[in-house]
Amino acid sequence: MTISYNWLQQYLPKTLSVDELSRILTSIGLEVEGTELIEPVKGGLKGLVIGEVLSCEQHPNADKLKKTRVDVGGEHPLAIVCGAANVAAGQKVVVASVGCMVHPTNGASFEIKKAKIRGEESEGMICAEDEIGLGESHAGIMVLPADAVVGTPAAVYFNIGPSDTAIYIGLTPNRSDAMSHIGVARDVCAYLSHHEGKKYTVKLPETSFDFAAVPGQRIKVTIDENAREACLRYAGLSIEGVSVGPSPEWLKAALQTIGIRSINNIVDVTNFVLHEFGQPLHAFDADKIEGQEIHVRFLPEGTKFTTLDDKERSLYAEDLMICDAAKGLCIAGVFGGNNSGVSDQTGNIFLESAYFSGASVRRTSLRHGLRTDAATHFEKCVDINNVLPALKRAAVLIAEVSGGTIASAVQDVYPKAIEPVRVSTTYQYIQTLSGKAYTPETIKDILTALQFEIESEQVDGITVKVPSNKNDVSLPADLVEEILRIDGLDQIEIPSRLNISLLKPLPNDRTQRETIAETLCGMGFQEIVTNSITNSKYYPEATPMVRMINSLTSELDVLRPSMLECGLEVIHYNVNRKNQDLALFEFGNTYSTVGVGQYTESPVLALWVSGAVRQAGWSQKAEPANLYFVKSVIANLLAVAGIDKATASVGADEVLVWKWKNEQLCTAMKADAAKLKSFDIRQDVYYAEINWQLWHKAMQANRIRYTEVPKYPAVQRDLALVLDKHILFEEVQKVTRQLQLPSLKTFDLFDVFESEKLGADKKSYALNFTFQLADRTLTDAEIEEHMQQLITAYQHKLQAQIRS
Repeated sequence: MTISYNWLQQYLPKTLSVDELSRILTSIGLEVEGTELIEPVKGGLKGLVIGEVLSCEQHPNADKLKKTRVDVGGEHPLAIVCGAANVAAGQKVVVASVGCMVHPTNGASFEIKKAKIRGEESEGMICAEDEIGLGESHAGIMVLPADAVVGTPAAVYFNIGPSDTAIYIGLTPNRSDAMSHIGVARDVCAYLSHHEGKKYTVKLPETSFDFAAVPGQRIKVTIDENAREACLRYAGLSIEGVSVGPSPEWLKAALQTIGIRSINNIVDVTNFVLHEFGQPLHAFDADKIEGQEIHVRFLPEGTKFTTLDDKERSLYAEDLMICDAAKGLCIAGVFGGNNSGVSDQTGNIFLESAYFSGASVRRTSLRHGLRTDAATHFEKCVDINNVLPALKRAAVLIAEVSGGTIASAVQDVYPKAIEPVRVSTTYQYIQTLSGKAYTPETIKDILTALQFEIESEQVDGITVKVPSNKNDVSLPADLVEEILRIDGLDQIEIPSRLNISLLKPLPNDRTQRETIAETLCGMGFQEIVTNSITNSKYYPEATPMVRMINSLTSELDVLRPSMLECGLEVIHYNVNRKNQDLALFEFGNTYSTVGVGQYTESPVLALWVSGAVRQAGWSQKAEPANLYFVKSVIANLLAVAGIDKATASVGADEVLVWKWKNEQLCTAMKADAAKLKSFDIRQDVYYAEINWQLWHKAMQANRIRYTEVPKYPAVQRDLALVLDKHILFEEVQKVTRQLQLPSLKTFDLFDVFESEKLGADKKSYALNFTFQLADRTLTDAEIEEHMQQLITAYQHKLQAQIRS
């Protein structure tokens, strides 16, 4: 946002330098990002004076140069060599003497120096208009009227206005109260009041006109019943006999400083008051309002409306419109129509000042791609109590600059007054959150300086009524922010010891997440973070999905129902850049609908593996990723997490499924070829998805317990089983665990062998068993007994044969 220094000073009770003002603004949270000197003419014609050519002779050494003597009001005339064809004795001219900086309309500035030109001394320059920034012409020197007074500074003669400074403020989106010069001045006055111990108030512009003395109304205003949530207040009045034309210089200069181009005196006043009060206004040509009626209403879907930029737009049913008795005149709070705007022929106007719903204006603005100053102010919420002051201020200014007459009383349609927000807080809360021991009196002084009303006071706290311009204040924390700002954000005390109070506890699964993440990183995985808003085209069969109401782009229109596709985007990006060996993981959320307007958010840990999991070397070949690798990763994570009762099985489509207490804990699979093709990925991808909520629950239920290292030796035995090919190792695991042998510590599969010698449709599993007790050494007889139990179980339940 841009603020004019000269303009702002009109509302301040004391003069502040640009540097001092910038420091204060930054201290109160209105960070000054930069300042820029704005001059009506670059350099302000400083050093230039009016002179008279006393004599003009041909240069002895150049046909196109003249020797002149010029009186500039000094003790002696200046000798100046001039190349202009139109220079002549007796002329009044603009002179730049030695040492003066000249700023041309085009090109770099330069300093006038004493010089010899073709052997003749020259002590200055007689100027053309483009040489000093007053125009574009270089046809010759400027010749002034004969009554110009010699020695007069050029800035005085040409009535060059004062320079100004543009102050660029990095305004945060919540500070709608500071989107105007008066809003900024209000904060500065509060700061000065607090730090100087005096009561300073904003010097509001005076409106001496007696509006109550104007009888009747020219145009009747009504707000339709169904439009009263979108338009809470609408005010207007008529001004007759206006003359549309250029604005006065003071108005042009004020708007120029903040980067607004002057259009005409009527439009310029509405822009001026917008940036003075922060209240958008709109001027209609009153003679184009049919029926002399204004209706605030919604028009039918598809109604055609041509805006000021001569584009025909198709309206939505939710677009609020300002209409007359027959047609639409303006898209409320957004953009005017080409059939009702002010033109050079306008003689009478109807001036509008209203309070439109920020949400309604923003939606309409985005739907039609119309980002106007008015829409920007309305969507951040304006001060509803500025509607009338801004209207009256603009009416008086328009009458002043256009010669018009205020011809009707103010119409103010305000069906239901907005109740002010009330906020209660304690002094202890303010101290805890701010980290500073403010006294109750200091707190009350700062808040009242910001126009908060102390509604009630208790021993330990206060209740305040929030002023209507503070749309972002609704919580006790907001009051603390206001106090800290006006005290000065650079005044926050840093104690020798910091005590941190966590107002929001950390997630209770943070430690478990870090443990799993560190384990995965140790296994060569890299963590990624993807956008939970994604493209619905990735999920052609997923219905219904959680769709975005106002998506920024058609490619980001739903919340992801699965994590797989987000990782495939990352893999596609990397593979296209020759980074083909990938092991990735992400903690994220998936989203689904569970009814009309009901949604669920599920935490998920997702893993993607593609390419080689082990690089080729002199002693080994490259090992490509496969489902067994993913299974081993899950097994390692289960071990690290201490989850020892999860069971694995093979589900439909060869998807590995782990369950814990009959709930699905994790799945692992090879990504479908058609899915990979849709992402243009030409290598296999393996994907695992962990139900993190259940995993966290299982980790808490299965806490790792530590015991001392056994004193007694472990004994290992191997066993080879011949089984039918369809029997999975999972079934062998199940049979083994059912025996619940107390001395069996571990058992593993270390070889799978298939051969016709074993028989048709047969295979062999080679198993290793480890037996150990903590209190004594196992005997051979005990070990043989356990092995026999295992063999018997395998034979009876799996029809296994023992290979000798």
